[in-house]
Amino acid sequence: MAHIRPLGRTGLMVSAIGLGTVKIGRNEGVKYPRPFDLPDDDAVRSLLEVAGECGVNLIDTAPAYGTSEERLGHLLPGPRENWVIVTKCGEEFAAGRSSYDFSESAIRSSIERSLKRLGTDYLDIVLIHSDGQDEHILKHVDALPTLLKMKSRGLIRAAGISTKTVAGGLLAVQSCDVIMITLNPRASADSVVAAAAQNAGVGILVKKALISGHLADSGLGRDPVHACLRYVLDTPGVHSAIVGTLNAGHLRHAVAAADAVLDESLDSKQ
Repeated sequence: MAHIRPLGRTGLMVSAIGLGTVKIGRNEGVKYPRPFDLPDDDAVRSLLEVAGECGVNLIDTAPAYGTSEERLGHLLPGPRENWVIVTKCGEEFAAGRSSYDFSESAIRSSIERSLKRLGTDYLDIVLIHSDGQDEHILKHVDALPTLLKMKSRGLIRAAGISTKTVAGGLLAVQSCDVIMITLNPRASADSVVAAAAQNAGVGILVKKALISGHLADSGLGRDPVHACLRYVLDTPGVHSAIVGTLNAGHLRHAVAAADAVLDESLDSKQ
C-alpha cells in the first residue's frame, strides 16, 4: 500500500508513487522506447481502480497530454477528494507540435478549461509546463503571478513549475509551492533543487524517475525499477515519483518497490 506523505508545506498528502497519465491521452511526439496504442475507457478505468487499490492518490496530467484531462474527468473513480490532481499550464500540443503561451490570459483560460475537462471546481496542484526557459518564465512573464491569484480565489491549492534546468529549479524554490524536477540514477543534477526545496518547505515531485521507460539497457541490475526508486526516494527533499504506465502490473511493482525503499529507510532510522 503506497506510503502517504505531506507534500512540503502545501497541506496536501500525497502517495510516494504518482500515476502519470500522458499515455491515456497522447501517443505521438512522446519519448518512450516503444510505440503504443491509446487504451479504451475500460482499460483506463481498470488502471485507475488499481491505482486506488494500491493507495496511489496522486494523478499527474496536463493539457499537452492530448485527451488525458478529459478522460480523467469521466473515468476517475470514487469521490473527488480521494485524488490529488496535478495538471499544468502554458503548453499545448496539436498537429504533432508543442506551442507555449505564458501570458495571463492564456494561463487563466487553461485553468478554466482544465477545471471543465476534469469535472471539478478546484485543482490541487497546477504547474507551469516550462519550455526550458525556466528563469525567464519565473522572472519576466505573468504565469506564476496568475496562478497565485487563482490560488487566492480557491481554484488552486498549490502552484509551481515543472522545470528543465537546475538554475530554474533553484529560483523556483523562492516562490513556488511545488516543483517538478527530473531525477533518476542517470540524471542527478536536480538533487540540489530537492535539497534546497526541503529547507524551504517546498514540495518536490519527480518526473522521469524510471528513465522514461528506458530501463532495459540501464545497467541497474535485476530490478531497475527498485534501483531507480531507491535513488529517487532516498534523495532528501523528494516527496513523490511520477510513474507513467498503462500496465497495472507495472504500477503494482512500482508501488511495492517504493514501499520497500521507504520501509528500509524507516527501519534504518530507528
